Amino acid sequence: MHIAFSPQRREERLSLARSGDILILNGEELDLSGIPDGATLPRDAVGSAWLASDIERIDGVLQFTLILPHGPDAGAATLFPEPIHAEIDGPISVPAWGPGPTTEEA
Repeated sequence: MHIAFSPQRREERLSLARSGDILILNGEELDLSGIPDGATLPRDAVGSAWLASDIERIDGVLQFTLILPHGPDAGAATLFPEPIHAEIDGPISVPAWGPGPTTEEA
């Protein structure tokens, strides 16, 4: 999975995990296994408030953008996040909600 982020000021925090083609967002499972290579699933068809883009599968890799919530004093790594390449199952580290360069794990 190739995950980009769109930072947004929110009180909520985001936890992520992957299990195959299932993305787990704060405990909510999104099964993305039905998206064939070269296809696009519109954001509106998914119904997740965390999704900020359509979901595409390009060369076998799921690609999409998620909203990245942050606090009032978030650091540069959170305000200008690098995309994440989640290649294995398990928790996915996301940029910290608050100040500092550390990451939080789901």
